[in-house]
Parts: sequence; C-alpha cells; structure tokens
Amino acid sequence: MKTDFSDENHLRLACELALRGKGRTRPNPMVGAVLVKNGRRIGTGYHRQWGSPHAEVAALRNATENPERATLYVNLEPCTHYGKTPPCVDAILAAKVRRVVIGTRDPNPRVNGRGVRLLRRHGVEVQCGVLEAECRRLNEVFFKFMETGKPFVSLKAALTLDGKIASGRGESQWISCAASRLRVHRLRSRVDAVLVGAGTVLRDDPQLTVRGVGRAANPRRILLDARLRAPLHAKILNQEAPTLVAAGERAPLAKVRKMQRMGISVELFPADARGRVPLAPLLRRLGEHGVQHLLVEGGSHVFTSFLEEEEADHFLLFLAPLFLGGATAPTLFGGRGFDRPSEGLKAYGLQVRKSDRDLLVEGRFRDPNKTRGRGKAL
Repeated sequence: MKTDFSDENHLRLACELALRGKGRTRPNPMVGAVLVKNGRRIGTGYHRQWGSPHAEVAALRNATENPERATLYVNLEPCTHYGKTPPCVDAILAAKVRRVVIGTRDPNPRVNGRGVRLLRRHGVEVQCGVLEAECRRLNEVFFKFMETGKPFVSLKAALTLDGKIASGRGESQWISCAASRLRVHRLRSRVDAVLVGAGTVLRDDPQLTVRGVGRAANPRRILLDARLRAPLHAKILNQEAPTLVAAGERAPLAKVRKMQRMGISVELFPADARGRVPLAPLLRRLGEHGVQHLLVEGGSHVFTSFLEEEEADHFLLFLAPLFLGGATAPTLFGGRGFDRPSEGLKAYGLQVRKSDRDLLVEGRFRDPNKTRGRGKAL
C-alpha cells in the first residue's frame, strides 16, 4: 500500500508530540497520536507520563468531533493488554476509527503484532511501517531493551581538543564548563542508572546524583569495581541514591559483607582473563533489574571496555576549548586500538551543537537507519 505525503506529515507530528513525554514515560515508550477526518486534524494526544492515559486514548478524548471513520496516526503499535491503563485497541475499536497508520510495531512480546492483527480482524484498515526508521529511533532505548534484555548504553565524557579526559596527574575537574555540567545533571535525571569505574571513584570521588534540576529523582548508581578498590567512605556508597557494586568473584569477602551491611547491593561476576568484570552478563543483570538506559561516565578503562566489547550504543562528548598534552594523560579510548583507520569504530548520525564555551558532539555506534529485529512485515 502506497504511503502519501500527508500520511508521513501526520505521523511526523505524532513523533513530535511523543517527545513531549521524554524522561517521564519509562518504563513505557514515548508515543504520540493524531486523529484526522476528512483531511482535517480533529484530535492530538501523547503519553504524558507513566500511569497516565496512552496517546491514542488522549487523542480520542481530545477529538473536536466524532472520531468515527477517522484515521489515527501513531508512532508505535497500539497495545492489547491491561497494564496501568486498559488496552488502546479497545478504545480505537469503540470509537469506530476506520484506518490506523502505525510507524512501527511494538517490540514488547505482550504486543508485537497483536495490535495490528486485532484491529484488522475487526475490519480496521491498518498500515504499519510508515517512517519506521524514524519511529524506532525515537524509542531506541525501549527497542534495545525489549529486543536484547540489555539497557541502551550512552557514553558521556568531557575531553579536551587533543582528546584528553584528564591531565597526566589524573586531574579532570573541571574540563567542561558549568553549562555542560548542568546538561549532564539533566541527562542523569532521564536515565535509569549511571556507571563509573573504581579508578574514577579513587580519583574524583563523584556523587553521581542529580543537582540543579528541580526535584528530579536520582538514578541508580553502578560501580564497576572488580577488586573492590573503592573505599567505604566513597560518596557513591552513601545513602543519597541506591547503589549496586559489580565485583569479581574473587573480591575480598569481608569487604563485600561490610558493603552489604551499609545497604549496598553487591553482585559478583566471574572475572575475565584480565581480571575485569565482563560487560555482557552485567548488562543482562541490569536489564533484569529494569534498567533500560545506562549512562557511562568513566573512566578511560571503562570507556575502553565498553568500546572493545561493543556494548556502547550512543555517545555524548563535551569538547572543551583546551589542550592538555602529556603522553601519559588518559584519553577516552585506550587499549590496543586498531591497526588501520579503516578498521576503527564508525560513528553515525553526528550532531554538533554549542554548550556555552564547549561543543557537544553526539552520535551513535550503529547506523540508526538500519533497523534490527523487525521480523516479518505486517
């Protein structure tokens, strides 16, 4: 079935509406909806926050006239199950909508094609896969989590123009400017967990909490510390936010017990050949804990592990107008590296914008226009 320009135009508006719920809908995805009848938009809606009416229901409630025989545009397949709210398919059928145009089907196994089939079974004309790449990208965190059981991983770093994330003496406070640091706090308020390695804790003693962003909740803190080198008085181990320590199976048992008595969760993993906690099982465990979006804030060894093990999805680099130099000063990506430029990790979808005196460079490690896990067409 051919898609005309107006279909794409209405669906892009649905995507714009969906973004209004950013940071408030998880564990649900961001969804927007537009109702069109006789060429006119008669209702719009979006999922405002978890537990509130879904976008389709909001658009139907906001309709300025009877939605019977109207066309509904929605960026994600309508749900068929009861959660905090009733199934959206039921509301669509009750409203006698004639046609539904869907950006992409829902990867949640409780939905995944059921919404499309149920609508068609009741005589509703359904078109699925319009602007699919854009609609998947809108909810890339949700799709990664549902399709792999692992969180979407964002790497965040502040670095100089010569690629240093700290001086040769290990000092990194502050490479980025105050405006960039406030952006990071806003970012923390929108993710489920923040991860750092023991080296960063020993060097900077970060709190990893949200500050300067109203009443935003703190994310869960993850400390990657195979040998439990972090001191018990480290700020990341205080009670300001829940903390999980990922350690190796050979970590000192006495210290494990001390941390647990402090209210800290400690999970032990079989270490790899280099004595490090392997990332894949850690990420699967975080997924089991409901972590959909993980922000990795350092340091160099941790960044390198995520890149070498190909577990990073997205990056945000704050480039400061500064040169530090120093042959031993740490860079973002160390390790063995690649022998040829043609073998290096590719970055996709680059965006560059100002952050006061810094530049913020954002991109992905996979081509966002190549969808995965589509399955058969509907």
